[in-house]
Amino acid sequence: MVKAYLRYEQASSFGVITSLESNISYDSTGKHVLAPALEKVGIWHVRQGICTKTLVPSSSRVGKSLAVTSIASSASTSVAVGYADGSIRIWDSEKGTCETTLNGHKGAVTAIRYNKAGSMFASGSKDNDVILWDVVGETGLFRLRGHRDQVTDLVFLDDGKKLVTASKDKFLRVWDLETQHCMQIISGHHTEVWSVDVDPEDKYLVTGSADQELRFYAVKQNMPHVSLMSDSDANGVDASGDHMTENKWEVLIPFGEIQRQTKDRVASVRFNNSGSLLACQMAGKTVEIFQVLGETEAKRKAKRRLRRKEKKSSKDGVENVAANGDESNEIEKADTVTTVPDIFKLLQVIRAGRKISSFSFCPITPKDSLATLALSLNNNSLEFYTLKSSENEKTATIEHQGHRSDVRSVALSADNTLLMSTSHSEVKIWNPSTGSCLRTIDSGYGICSLIVPKSKYGIVGTKSGVLEIIDIGSATKVEDVEAHGGTIWSIAPIPDDTGFVTVSADHEVKFWEYQVKKKADQEAKQLTVSNVRSMKMNDDVLAVAISPDSKHIAIALLDSTVKVFYVDSLKFFLSLYGHKLPVMCIDISSDGALIVTGSQDKNIKIWGLDFGDCHKSIFAHDDSVMGVKFVRNTHYMFSIGKDRLVKYWDADKFELLLTLGGHHAEIWCFAVSNRGDFLVTGSHDRSMRRWDRTEEPFFLEEEKEKRLEELFESEIDNAAENRHGSQEDIPEEGVAGLAKKTTVDVLSAADSIIEALEMAENEKLRLAEYEEEKTRGKVPDFAQNVVMLGLSPSEFVLKTISKEKTNDLEHILLPLPFSDALKLLSYMENWSLIPEKVELVCRIATIVLQTHHNQLVTTPAARPILSVLRDILHAKVKESKDTIGYNLAAMDHLKQMMASRSDAPFRDAKAKLMEIRSQQAKRMDARLDTKTERKRKKKQKRLEDGHGHAWA
Repeated sequence: MVKAYLRYEQASSFGVITSLESNISYDSTGKHVLAPALEKVGIWHVRQGICTKTLVPSSSRVGKSLAVTSIASSASTSVAVGYADGSIRIWDSEKGTCETTLNGHKGAVTAIRYNKAGSMFASGSKDNDVILWDVVGETGLFRLRGHRDQVTDLVFLDDGKKLVTASKDKFLRVWDLETQHCMQIISGHHTEVWSVDVDPEDKYLVTGSADQELRFYAVKQNMPHVSLMSDSDANGVDASGDHMTENKWEVLIPFGEIQRQTKDRVASVRFNNSGSLLACQMAGKTVEIFQVLGETEAKRKAKRRLRRKEKKSSKDGVENVAANGDESNEIEKADTVTTVPDIFKLLQVIRAGRKISSFSFCPITPKDSLATLALSLNNNSLEFYTLKSSENEKTATIEHQGHRSDVRSVALSADNTLLMSTSHSEVKIWNPSTGSCLRTIDSGYGICSLIVPKSKYGIVGTKSGVLEIIDIGSATKVEDVEAHGGTIWSIAPIPDDTGFVTVSADHEVKFWEYQVKKKADQEAKQLTVSNVRSMKMNDDVLAVAISPDSKHIAIALLDSTVKVFYVDSLKFFLSLYGHKLPVMCIDISSDGALIVTGSQDKNIKIWGLDFGDCHKSIFAHDDSVMGVKFVRNTHYMFSIGKDRLVKYWDADKFELLLTLGGHHAEIWCFAVSNRGDFLVTGSHDRSMRRWDRTEEPFFLEEEKEKRLEELFESEIDNAAENRHGSQEDIPEEGVAGLAKKTTVDVLSAADSIIEALEMAENEKLRLAEYEEEKTRGKVPDFAQNVVMLGLSPSEFVLKTISKEKTNDLEHILLPLPFSDALKLLSYMENWSLIPEKVELVCRIATIVLQTHHNQLVTTPAARPILSVLRDILHAKVKESKDTIGYNLAAMDHLKQMMASRSDAPFRDAKAKLMEIRSQQAKRMDARLDTKTERKRKKKQKRLEDGHGHAWA
């Protein structure tokens, strides 16, 4: 009989607050922050500091290909999240559900931006393309190709009619979305452009690169000809010639630059919602905050600057008096000229303790401050700052639910209710079933650990050679024991629970015993350890394991051998050699029959512990094997490696049973529960993942077939990507193309439609034969086809097509042969009679006609079908249009009725009144300015007259 095994699946992952690959973003309410956590997005409540929801994609892909790379929240509850495999998922942040998945990019999504209405968004990718997506229709509109390197950022202009994209190719491109072409290419940056943003009023566009300055551009639609002037013009440079010839395609006009404070490159530039602040985040520990001054204040600042310039020039001597007179006239004429430093004033610099990954402005401005800013740091934490006019204050930090650096060891308690993890500077105690952090204790750099059986103490072996005893209950470090002169690489409990063994880089193996003592300065008794035996080896000792019967101890040395000794006498028993590189991990099975070793040579070897013979050497991982462990009372075992995979093996059959992928970086450590019902892995990506044994059985042959299918599917993906033309073929002015890409799902959907059409044709023939036989004589009743669920051929084909997403139909129907396309058209007459399927029928008809136009024109058999469809579809579409029009008119009427009963009409009037008042306030300010200017001139004239009399 074929043996069945039970499947292990990922149950949860925890320990990551924010990952480095993506940006963070506030939601529309300003109460929550959306932070990337590898393949998930965590929704953190800012005040409470807890993760309220997690957006987890359900996908067959695992690991790094599914990492979150970009997040954009809209004005509503929908959030667009881009992933490393090029897919984009639209989530409802309130419900925590995935609304739709959009596939179009061939590389990781690097930037997403919604338009103001939230009806569509644009995405840029590492494949150098930009795609426009329709949120309502859940479909890609078109692809814009032109950049020669990855798109780093993008922003909408002119109410979503234009799009500005920045790229690593050092260029900005302005695209007209109505005509789908590139209107303007802006050069001038000396290095990659990393970020771009525009203020809410579409006046100024700012770009950030590795250059020492931030560059500003005036947006042409909103640019009054007199009020804005570039720095070069303000400094007196002649702007005649090419610069003055107005180009009707020019949307962005260079306006000026501001020198940055630090030498790090710009990572991101963003305006806040009101447009009063501009934040510039560096690729280091700082964020520079600029205040955006109003028009009146900017003019006042410009006048003061020109006045200072005038005074400076007047000090040169009396001979310049006449020239100064002319100059003062020039100042009066140029009183409307403002430059970039007049508008953007450096307010303050936020300095974080660690490198900043990204930041986000809160959409809601608090009462007593200018703004609230959220920062994600590269040490897996979130910080929140409140900006005031002269200072900034850190208001909150979210860091409790994760380690500051990678997880180096994990250990489970005897009853599997506690999990201890160690890192560079702290030990954390977790609940493995819920993934919540219970305790955090400061410690050294923990390399290995164990939880003492039958007591709430933990032992941590550190890089410095110190053993730390941790009291889990009180979350305190009880004692530091100077144990070794080098790094403690491994720690193994003695099976009778009386002590443990440590091995170190100082060539020593030490046996320790637990003792409960009361110290002089302490009230209660505390656990302590004492060294009872030691054994000196010839080389660094990397790993240790003790057989469950406490008979043998196995030690892995740096010389790639494993030595086995008797525990009681410490006499030599066996030497296991065969690995080409040092052995990193060892384990002995519960019955003491097998010993397994994992090495840096990527192999695991299974040995017999009776004679030390190698039963099997298996090429297990694509990188170093970091851990091996048997499941208790079985010969099944798990292995982990730097290739980010967990593998499940049968050590009797030497077969790979399962491959569990999910981690995004090297897996350093893992722990298997006593019952073998779950295991926990810790990784360099700072996450810990729990893998549970399910009740679902699987067979070895089926699993092998599954792996082959996955390999085949990945080859299909690669072939689909290579089918597209190279980037060199794209003209400089850019081109537009289809937004979708061919995926395995699309190809399988096309196959299912072809299969359904074939089945329907066979059913038609069977029905025709039955009718023929019926005319000849008495026959039994017609047996319905069970596979077709008792449906007629036409209904079955319609059901198969209706299952697919309408936005994928074009790509699904493309591979359809012409003969099948004709069959599809023949069913459409019946389908068009169903009112709710009219839209689908029209879409299919359009796609088939576009794809097979040449063959349809030259095929006489297609003419009757086409002429029938022409007559029917026009009438049906008009009918649907009329229904929609009628419904819209009714809704409009209801809206008017509701408006007449409420104060809704006055809201617009109120907005208009506020606008008029603000305009009047501006005029008053301008008048006051002119009055003070006249007074100043009179005063100056009197002084000059007085000086004249004195000279006489």
